[in-house]
Amino acid sequence: MPLSDVEIVKAILLGDSSKFNALYVNHIRHYMLLANRYMRSKEDAEDMVQEGLIKIFKNLSSFDSSRANFRTWSKRIILNTCLDYLRKNKLNYIDDFENLKFWLEAKEKASQNLELQDLTKLIQAMPSGYRTIFNMYVIDGYSHVEIAKDLNISVSTSKTQLLKAKKMLRAKITKQDQNWKNIYA
Repeated sequence: MPLSDVEIVKAILLGDSSKFNALYVNHIRHYMLLANRYMRSKEDAEDMVQEGLIKIFKNLSSFDSSRANFRTWSKRIILNTCLDYLRKNKLNYIDDFENLKFWLEAKEKASQNLELQDLTKLIQAMPSGYRTIFNMYVIDGYSHVEIAKDLNISVSTSKTQLLKAKKMLRAKITKQDQNWKNIYA
């Protein structure tokens, strides 16, 4: 019977660092999905996950299973790693987005049948400020107050950027659907 995350963490803390691979295997998919939503490219997401895994390993002794489960605790570290990167590289909160590239190749499915990877690509194509706030609020369930605190912005900026992100995403989904209809009509 496989060990639980808590048992694996205890084994690592007792000196069996080879058990870290079991944590990696159990959670890498979730870490990559999370990082992919925040980063613009797969390579950046992989870098953030790698940096996050190092932080997780270094901070295992601070994990408290009575306060959170391992996945929640470790995903927060991955998220913070992504947010730190975005902060260091100056989040791009922009109002004029007409000149940005958002085109996806036409798909065989209409927008009602968007696959998860298609939606992820649309989200990744948004400016980093929009993308970050959209992910934090819509996907990860943070409040505007929490977002404002984490990103060092005002609550109203968080709300405004979310509205603009949703508008942009709606427009891109509609545009993709229209392209599909024109190509396959």
